[in-house]
Amino acid sequence: MPEAVTGGSWRIDTAPDPAACAELLAAAFAREPAVSWICGGSAPVRTHWFRATLRTHAGLDGARRTALVGADGRLLAAAVLTPPGATPAAGARALWAARTGLRCGPRALGRTLRYLDATDGSAPPGSWTLEFVGVRPDLTGRGAGRLLLDHVLATTPAPHGLYLTTADPTNVPLYHHFGFTTQRKIPLGPLSVTSMSRGGK
Repeated sequence: MPEAVTGGSWRIDTAPDPAACAELLAAAFAREPAVSWICGGSAPVRTHWFRATLRTHAGLDGARRTALVGADGRLLAAAVLTPPGATPAAGARALWAARTGLRCGPRALGRTLRYLDATDGSAPPGSWTLEFVGVRPDLTGRGAGRLLLDHVLATTPAPHGLYLTTADPTNVPLYHHFGFTTQRKIPLGPLSVTSMSRGGK
């Protein structure tokens, strides 16, 4: 059984490998409603989806990945953030769509585009977007997510705040605890997506 995460057994990595983050997030989001709706129950599809998404995200100017790393060098938790106004260029979007469609199927591609369309424009002007934050499944509830999110909130240069969306209602009170407030709820197929924001510092 893994021990609780403590300050003596972890370090922060501000440039973790996108593929390693994708592997961790694919496991962490195995039962998350939006990812399940997009990818179905297939672990390989979910992994390919995160790989394609993070590979594209890594090409954005100012994009941030932050990970909590254990003493053995394995990622314990990972967070992915997009700076204000950053969007992939047309060529990068086309390449992402081709990779996603080929490896994950047209349903996953179509549903991802529907999710992005439904949530587009909800972020407050000038805010960073917390795209993903996830914890290795065997460490859920042991403090890794809290340590990472505390670090991200303290170090992201976000004078206009942060923004996120979640389709998991159990996440809403957690994000409230970290200072996020609910903006609105967005119906999307079987999902109810909550958009949330946190003021700048």
